[in-house]
Amino acid sequence: MQQASSLKTRLEYHLAQQLFHTRWLPRSPRTQKLTMRLFQRCADAGHPAALSLYGHMLYHRARAPQDKARGARYVLQAAHGGDVRAQYQAGQIHEFGCALYPCRFDHAVTWYARAGEAGHALAAARLERAYRHGELSLPVDVERADYWAHLAGAQHDTSLDNAGGQRRH
Repeated sequence: MQQASSLKTRLEYHLAQQLFHTRWLPRSPRTQKLTMRLFQRCADAGHPAALSLYGHMLYHRARAPQDKARGARYVLQAAHGGDVRAQYQAGQIHEFGCALYPCRFDHAVTWYARAGEAGHALAAARLERAYRHGELSLPVDVERADYWAHLAGAQHDTSLDNAGGQRRH
């Protein structure tokens, strides 16, 4: 039975993605409500990508503090599950804080480092800036800043190569 519910969750997530990304479909309030309900059901079922995406949407778009906090919980659950984008978002949640998660620079640095080491260029770039300017309660450390800058640049170059972009010399 769990396999059937897992299949159902994957299908619902796929449908929600299609509704979310389809440009030809009118963006009516009814369609948006259905899309969000599908994402929520998938997140509540523990679907990793839904936890990350729906959590991100709730955290950044919610008007009510409890919805923003619920979005943060979803994102952190996805981050603990190994989702690299969620790890970067977890760093942002801890850097800027919200009602449920107060600002904690030590946690932000940990999540940015996990994401940066796993290939997230923005996370590596954030740590590069933090070490270069002494942000996030980190000491100024040019060597570490250069390390993160190298990672961010290498990851950026890889994403350009994968996207068919060209690098300038």
